[in-house]
Amino acid sequence: MPRLVVKCTWGVEREETLIQAFTVAATAAASGIDVSMWLTGEASLFALPGTEDVKLPHAAPLSELREAVMAGGTLTLCTQCAQRRDIAADDLIEGVRIAGAATFLEESLAPDATVLVY
Repeated sequence: MPRLVVKCTWGVEREETLIQAFTVAATAAASGIDVSMWLTGEASLFALPGTEDVKLPHAAPLSELREAVMAGGTLTLCTQCAQRRDIAADDLIEGVRIAGAATFLEESLAPDATVLVY
């Protein structure tokens, strides 16, 4: 089965890029593709409950896209990004994991993986 790894590095400072990353990951998950989405940099904040929802014209709200990703795939917060923001595992939305570069590389270098970075 093909696997899609999506890494999102942008937050509300680039809302369109943020939503595009989540839209691609959610669409892939809904299509039955094995999806692993990674939140890094300012996108890290969207692993937290109560995150302000991002809404853009002609796009699903980020909260709905995030739910779709988690329903059909994996949502991961970068270890270093979490540490820099004093985010602990107990702070996260239920089902989000924290993992580091070794796990990202393992997923990204798998023979059937396609990696997209936003």
